Amino acid sequence: MRLLLIEDDTALCAALAPALGDFGRLEVCHTGPEGLALLASGGYDLCILDRMLPGLDGVTLLRAARAKGVTTPVLLLTALAGPGEVVDGLDAGADDYLAKPFDTAVLQARLRALLRRSGGGAVLQAGDLRLAPAELTLTGPAGAAELSRKECALLEALLRAPGRLQPRAALLARVWGPLAEVEDANLDCYIHFVRRRLRAVGSAARVVTVRGSGYRLEVPPC
Repeated sequence: MRLLLIEDDTALCAALAPALGDFGRLEVCHTGPEGLALLASGGYDLCILDRMLPGLDGVTLLRAARAKGVTTPVLLLTALAGPGEVVDGLDAGADDYLAKPFDTAVLQARLRALLRRSGGGAVLQAGDLRLAPAELTLTGPAGAAELSRKECALLEALLRAPGRLQPRAALLARVWGPLAEVEDANLDCYIHFVRRRLRAVGSAARVVTVRGSGYRLEVPPC
C-alpha cells in the first residue's frame, strides 16, 4: 500500500513517519505544486494533505486533483478548524478532516476508516497468486511467504497490471519514491528477490525482463 503525506512541517513529517509506515510505504513532499504532481500521478491508496502549503494551498490542490479525476481518499490536516474551513475542505473533495493538534492514534483510526470505506488495501489476485499488501503476505499453490515492504511494493506494482510492461523508472519511483537516489542495480536485486518469492509459493507466474526497458509479470490462467 502507498501513502502520500503532503506537509511542509518537516518535524511533523518525521514524527508521523513511524505511525504512517504501519500502513505501507510512505512518500513525503513539502510543497503544494510537488504534492499535486505526485497525487495526480496516481497509484496512492491514501493521501494526508496539509491545508497550508507553500506554492499552492491544500484546498486549491485538492480541487485541482479532483478535477483531474483523482479518486484517492484524502484526509485534510489543518490548524483551521472552524465550521467554514471544514465545509470548504470537504466541498473541495476531502474525505475526512482532522484539526491540529491531533492524537496519532486518532489519525491512524481515521485512516483505517477511510480504507474500509474505499476498499483500499484490498487483496490483489491474479492467476494462482494472492497478494495482501496490508499483511505483507504473498500466497500461492505451495503456501504463503512473508514479504519485505519493498518486495511487496514491487509485486503490487506488477500485479496491478499483469502482462503490461512496467518501465524501470516507474518501478524505481513506485518502490523507492520519486525523489530517492537509487541505482538501477537495486531494482535488479529486488526483482531477484521477487522471483525467489514466486518460486517459494509455487506460482506459475514469472517476471520477464524486457531488456533496456523494464519488467512485466506474466500470469498464466489457473
